[in-house]
Amino acid sequence: MKALFSMLFAVLVNCVMGGSIAMAAGVSPEYGMIGMNAVGIIMQGAVPAGVLRAGVYTEVWTGELVKALRAGLEATWLDGIPDQSSIVNNNVIHLVDVGADPDVLVNNTTYPIDVQALSDSDISISLDKFQTKATPITDDELYAISYDKMARVKESHANAITDKKFMKAAHALAPTNTKASSTVTAVAGVIATTGADDGSRKRITRADIIALKKYFDGKKVPTQGRRLVLCSDHVNDLLLEDQKFAEQYYNYTTGKISNLYGFEVYEFANCPYFSTDGVKGEVGSTTGNQASFAFYAPRVFKATGSTKMYYSEAATDPQNQRNLINFRHHFICLPKKSDAMGTIYSAAKA
Repeated sequence: MKALFSMLFAVLVNCVMGGSIAMAAGVSPEYGMIGMNAVGIIMQGAVPAGVLRAGVYTEVWTGELVKALRAGLEATWLDGIPDQSSIVNNNVIHLVDVGADPDVLVNNTTYPIDVQALSDSDISISLDKFQTKATPITDDELYAISYDKMARVKESHANAITDKKFMKAAHALAPTNTKASSTVTAVAGVIATTGADDGSRKRITRADIIALKKYFDGKKVPTQGRRLVLCSDHVNDLLLEDQKFAEQYYNYTTGKISNLYGFEVYEFANCPYFSTDGVKGEVGSTTGNQASFAFYAPRVFKATGSTKMYYSEAATDPQNQRNLINFRHHFICLPKKSDAMGTIYSAAKA
């Protein structure tokens, strides 16, 4: 951009000077403008270094950089979750577990009332650290391209970190189940789909969502604040099998999927993967199928720590003459308690 502005300024100066000289000589000012700019190009005095050869590279660009679509950034299901960033210290957050709620007496007639202590405990949690690999940007590139490469690289790194931290949050908010659903030790709230086979798994049904609702009801989870995040497979299942869901899929007023059975419903492209017998994979695993998950927003927290950009200039790298840039960012999203979480995973075909 600097080169472009410099070139435009130089052209403007040449036009003024050439027009003035031509008028003084009794010649049409247009000839003077053209002549002065021609001289400037020949002498390369009016064009910044690198601009003349820039056309070799920039002719393939349309002048507008087309950005990749990132479905993983559609993570509005984190909006409104309690933000504890204000109490982060050195990228560590301290939460207080107040234990169980006190017992409530109804129409009590016995005094003195019993004393019931509430045990408090400090929970220290280090925020996750997200770091990008360094991207090289040569001085030749900065001269040759027609857009702000540095800004584009920064945006790319920010998007990559956002993808990863939302994927990590989704994984954390799905119950950690390491036992197959056929065993008695399988985690409650991990529900298998019961719909028709699609050739590789069973589809989700409304009955499965009702089963998840029943689990939350049994845990006495308040209805206000329940959120269900559907993976893409399950959204597609419901669109194919459930005409009512298809009609309610998109609310043109809010832009969100309509609520179902007391759940605020969202769609997310980077949901965690579960095996067909209900075992959650590691973060980033793509073994099995993506699962939908649900949580109670007031029992979840998120926190953002420090963000730092690392940058080395080409001037300090005489051999490669390249700039290097990368980022480090701290963030975490976790449940305060695991008693208000659930998931619906795709069961194996019959």
